[in-house]
Amino acid sequence: MKKLKLITVIAFAAILGFTSCQSEESTEVGTNPNANSSTSPTASNYKRTAMNDGSSDDFLDGNACTELLFPLTATVNGQKVTLISKLDFSAVLNIMGELNDDSDAVTFNFPITVKTSSYAEVVVNNQSELDALNEECNNAASQEKDAISCIDIDFPITMLTYNVSIEQTGSVVIQSEKQLYAFMTGLQSDELFSVNYPMSATLSNETIVQINSDAEFKNAISECVQFEGEKEEAATMAAEVEATLTNTKFKVESFITAGVNTATDYVDWSVEFTNDLKLVAKNNANATLSEIEGTYTVSSETAVFLNVAFGSNNSVSALNNNWVVTSYSNTMVALQSKTDASTTLTFKKI
Repeated sequence: MKKLKLITVIAFAAILGFTSCQSEESTEVGTNPNANSSTSPTASNYKRTAMNDGSSDDFLDGNACTELLFPLTATVNGQKVTLISKLDFSAVLNIMGELNDDSDAVTFNFPITVKTSSYAEVVVNNQSELDALNEECNNAASQEKDAISCIDIDFPITMLTYNVSIEQTGSVVIQSEKQLYAFMTGLQSDELFSVNYPMSATLSNETIVQINSDAEFKNAISECVQFEGEKEEAATMAAEVEATLTNTKFKVESFITAGVNTATDYVDWSVEFTNDLKLVAKNNANATLSEIEGTYTVSSETAVFLNVAFGSNNSVSALNNNWVVTSYSNTMVALQSKTDASTTLTFKKI
């Protein structure tokens, strides 16, 4: 979810680049019980859905309500990076991902320009001004006035307009989120609107839905907001699991395959998770055996996953899997195979 409507007054009446079909008379004149005012819940839902999405660069500015505009230069964990487009995000993420037990630090080379959720472009001259934008974003989120970015409307859609007597005055074809935002914020107190349903939309869980009413639009938003909440919760859990694993040695407490616990096969082995996403398996009973190295990653969707990769044909390669984290504590991580629920693995801190 995006988190801010910047308090900057913009005259959107001058941005009406609609592909519109406004007419003095319409073939659909008549009473519409679904006509909404500019202050209705439906108006709020469409306005928030239409806000500019600034969430893709949150790892840089920590603000889901502002979109960083290019070019810009930043120092990331001591390394200077110039970003020309979103394609350069990967370079930043690679720097941040080098170690998983450090605090990532981003310092911008001010001034920078951002686009707010109201599509206004704002020059930010220093960190204090950026912090102020972040605070406004948090306030908007707490008041449920932030943007809803988990649903993408399939444009074009048509808005029917009415006067306060519920007589249709025309129609407007909306081609984009920006045009929808301008339409919703440009409604006057004596103007009503309704959506010419059906329309289709794509939710953030990649489900495509057909929407036939204001109520169905509200329900679709509720569904995708719940999904986003589950993703956020899983992301928090993933960070906790990674912190539990990092720079720590574990033993195989339990490893059940085909109904048999084979943990005794690993009684002499320890598995260390390093802070640069590497694995080191060591046989503590036989010093002549070489250490076995591998890699690991912790990720999340609506669940938390631990991918273990030790290579093939070695003493611990059976531990390789894309595991689902089923439970964890400061001393233990319990896992279940993503593809075979009967296969489970438990690591216990040594």
